Amino acid sequence: MASPETGVLAARARALAVLRIRSTALAVALLPAAVAVVLLAGRVTGHLGAGTGWDLARWIAGGLAVVSLLLAALVAVVVARARPALSPSVPISEKSAPDLYRLVRDLADRLEVPAPSAIALTPDCDSWLEDRTHRAHGPPRRSGGPAVGERRVPEAPVLVIGSPFLWWMRVAELRALLAPVVAGTGPSAHPDIAAARRFIRGLDAAVAVAARARRPLRDLPLRFVGRVARLLLRAGREHATIMERAVAAAASERAQTVDYGLRIVAQEQVGLAYAGWDRLLTRVALPAWRMGRWPSRLDAGVVSALTELSRRDRLADGFASRLGERPACDLLEEPGAIDRAASLLAARLFHGGPAEPGPDWSPVGWNQYAEEVVDRKWRLEAARLHRVLDNLPATALPAAPSASAAPAQDPASAAPPLSYARTTARTPGDRPTERPPADEPSPGPLAADRHAEQRPVPAPGPTLARVIDRLTHDERAGDLVAARLDAEVEREEREEAARQTARGTSQQDAAIGVAWGDGMVEGGLPLFPLQPPRTGRELLADHVTAMVCCAAVDTAGAAPGLDWLDGPALLVDGARRADLGRPVLSLVDDGDAEPLRGWLTTIGVRPEKPVRLV
Repeated sequence: MASPETGVLAARARALAVLRIRSTALAVALLPAAVAVVLLAGRVTGHLGAGTGWDLARWIAGGLAVVSLLLAALVAVVVARARPALSPSVPISEKSAPDLYRLVRDLADRLEVPAPSAIALTPDCDSWLEDRTHRAHGPPRRSGGPAVGERRVPEAPVLVIGSPFLWWMRVAELRALLAPVVAGTGPSAHPDIAAARRFIRGLDAAVAVAARARRPLRDLPLRFVGRVARLLLRAGREHATIMERAVAAAASERAQTVDYGLRIVAQEQVGLAYAGWDRLLTRVALPAWRMGRWPSRLDAGVVSALTELSRRDRLADGFASRLGERPACDLLEEPGAIDRAASLLAARLFHGGPAEPGPDWSPVGWNQYAEEVVDRKWRLEAARLHRVLDNLPATALPAAPSASAAPAQDPASAAPPLSYARTTARTPGDRPTERPPADEPSPGPLAADRHAEQRPVPAPGPTLARVIDRLTHDERAGDLVAARLDAEVEREEREEAARQTARGTSQQDAAIGVAWGDGMVEGGLPLFPLQPPRTGRELLADHVTAMVCCAAVDTAGAAPGLDWLDGPALLVDGARRADLGRPVLSLVDDGDAEPLRGWLTTIGVRPEKPVRLV
């Protein structure tokens, strides 16, 4: 087994290779100046001739030296002033988590490595060390400046912990999981490795600065800096990659002596936590984010999601039995406030929401999720579906049934035709009275009353029956509605993105303590989109499902609910109905409404009744 010192030596060798690339670039920049100095020194000492050719060579060399030095100074200034990108995280002070800091320091003492300088949480299932020693990231310098001969003491990196780990893992499991991460502070303190990392991160930040240049006067010089930085990054990419692998190997070897058995169990919990976190974000949080609401207890929801996963999946059986032990979130003084901050940051990263809560971006608790998110989501989508149907052109309407197939109806009491050609539904009282032609006898009052008793008065407002009939009778309606829904959703997303751009910037992030650095291009949010854009058919299926759920809630006594793994759910008699997807797809894809009508009959839904929309 290789010792940790072996990995550190290998990492140091690669770090020196990276630093040699920096020295080579500096030598190339200084070469014209060195040639000019040699020519001038030769002229002064008389070792080189004083002819016209030598004078011309001195002028050319001097000009190239000036240009080379100016360009080198430009690259050096941009690289030095560029702020390396920081991972978005929520800083945790020692006052708000003294037990967590004590655990990390005890772990560092056992590993015989420097303790991390600070701790931060990130809404992701990962943990790492991050160098934040750049001047832009550190505290302000003293007004008097450093004393003579005083050197700036390098700080240890910051420990970034995935927030789901604190709520799902137990204290012992978290300590075992953090052991190889904390052990990385040892190699990070080596001067050569630290210098190589600063050089690579500075080049990466310079490339980002060049990509953000928009002014004409700054575009050309910054474009040159970006090309030079990319060239140096390509030259040192392999050495930097191998250096980081050697550092990780050295940290892993050093952590072998600390809680090795628990590390195996903790790694199993990492995979389970990642699965639950992904389902929670994509199925539960994303629908709320799209409506301008953000769940304020995402990390607490992970526990419920993983407990539900343990109940359903036999492979995860037994993991929920650990919940009797002390959770790692007990190491925080105010876990609720930290969970709220991490949940807001998760919405910022994965959806691009504003940096701070507001009237159009308010938190929602899990107790209110069903009423304020699920029910409103269904009714908004149902309203959008009817709005699209109302705006369909008249040429897309289904053909009228033949006279022989249609039942005899009285003109005065017949239901209005199924039409969405920019017309609004009228109530029976608003419908104009139709008069019979002059050559036909007018029916008597008894006949009119008899027809009124036989034919029920149609209910006003949007109904599920209209949607089903439209998608069933018109072959082109499905494709046309899907295309228009796609365009409508895309338009709404563009408007929402424009509003977010107008009210939220990186300056607001810095104001609330979330630093980004120059590594993120402006307008790059969300950094990690959760789902690819939905197709028109998928949107149509979602909207029809929402319409069915609205009808079930309004006419069959169903209720909106929350499933921790699948998101919005329809509850009938307190139990979730998960068999709605296949009948809806049969209607949307094949135009076959019989499976859906059978499902509605089983539940007791009355599709002819109007539903309440938002």
